[in-house]
Amino acid sequence: MMTPAPAADRRRLRRRHWRSRFMLALTAAATALILAPLFLILYYVAREGAAALTPAFFLQTPRPVGMPGGGMANAIGGTLELLAIAILAGVPLGLIGGIYVAEFRRERFASGVRFAADVLNGTPTIVVGLFIYAVVVVPMRRFSALAGGLALAVIMIPVVLRAAEEVLRGVPKGYRDAALALGASRWRMVAGVVLPSARVGLVSGALLGVARVAGETAPLLFTAFNNSFWSGYIDQPISSLTVQIYDYAISPYASWHAQAWAASLTLIAIIVGIGAAARLTFARRRKGMA
Repeated sequence: MMTPAPAADRRRLRRRHWRSRFMLALTAAATALILAPLFLILYYVAREGAAALTPAFFLQTPRPVGMPGGGMANAIGGTLELLAIAILAGVPLGLIGGIYVAEFRRERFASGVRFAADVLNGTPTIVVGLFIYAVVVVPMRRFSALAGGLALAVIMIPVVLRAAEEVLRGVPKGYRDAALALGASRWRMVAGVVLPSARVGLVSGALLGVARVAGETAPLLFTAFNNSFWSGYIDQPISSLTVQIYDYAISPYASWHAQAWAASLTLIAIIVGIGAAARLTFARRRKGMA
């Protein structure tokens, strides 16, 4: 027969219960404070920019200074072109670096690569823009989409590298041991076993890198500059949503201000879409490993 708990034990249990409820409430309040600025920004941008999201905004180029109407079709296309160049230049280098520091992490050079990636990740993006300006724009004697894409690629590389490293280190060690036991070389093991096992996570890491650079403005001011027309050449200046937002936001025209808000909403939608794709691919990876 069980005896009732002493009064001191019941009081201790009640204190633990109220302490637990207090900490849960404190955690919920902290979470709300963290999310409140995000939802306020989204609400304000949507309220200010939704009215200007007309078909002309997506299909027309900017009108001359002072004239109402027009759109940012060239800026949307330019942003996608810059991201494509950044992906082609930055994602392969980031993945190769991630593979090296994950699979050869005991080597001294791998530690140096990891440290360099962390330093580059913390470097102000405007400094990256100045660097590309010096090594690409000045020798070419012109601003260009190539220079803008390379600047975004430099910013993207450390993000992709560190994400790839974490994903690859999550592959079970038994997979590597089994491949090596069957006579596979180190790189054959990586290419044939490790990478296929981590491909979904690697795609997710690459998408996070793209989302990281999609909203950059300062590097593009020194590299891609801007353009009010369609430009299909990578060696010519090109428009982008971020620079166009900057130019329109500081203008004295109310119609341009409205389009700047609409462009901000469009850019947020692109970034949210990329982030959602990354989360979905990561969820697929976790489901496949379960």
